[in-house]
Amino acid sequence: MNAPVRIPLIDVESRQIAAIGHDAATQTLAVRFKNWKGENTSLYHYDNVTAEDYAALQAAESKGGHFNKVIKADPVRWPYRKVEDRPLSDAA
Repeated sequence: MNAPVRIPLIDVESRQIAAIGHDAATQTLAVRFKNWKGENTSLYHYDNVTAEDYAALQAAESKGGHFNKVIKADPVRWPYRKVEDRPLSDAA
């Protein structure tokens, strides 16, 4: 299995998402989540996310709401995998 691509993350204002990033070449979305305490937790990668999809997430007033309604709601279109349990750096 290939190592996951490293994707720089940017912090976002959200109760459930700490940071997001995108790699256009691989169409991979990186999402660092928060726990109920607001602490950074697991990092996931989502496949088949276009630059337009990522721009829509960035522009959304509610990042968590958009993510849940659009990306998380369709795991067939956007398959995902857990990359790490805890943050190790500012890149994914």
